[in-house]
Amino acid sequence: MIDVITIFVLAIFIGFEVITKVPPTLHTPLMSGSNAISGIAIVGAIISTQAGGSIGTWLGLIAIIFATINVVGGFLVTDRMLKMFKRK
Repeated sequence: MIDVITIFVLAIFIGFEVITKVPPTLHTPLMSGSNAISGIAIVGAIISTQAGGSIGTWLGLIAIIFATINVVGGFLVTDRMLKMFKRK
């Protein structure tokens, strides 16, 4: 159990450090990659809700909610950015 918590905390720290080092001009192109990764996270969370016990089910549900918010937000931001580059 302590191994899982350690990996989780390290993933949060590394993710924060990587995201803060990306220049603003690269955020939009990276959003599509982020959406793909979040889509994979949704599939993994769905699997974990069925494979785990009571706690696994609740954590999987929370993961599904957060990943879905991330995917929808990413698509909205990407769509908005693409509309800015369309000719009028």
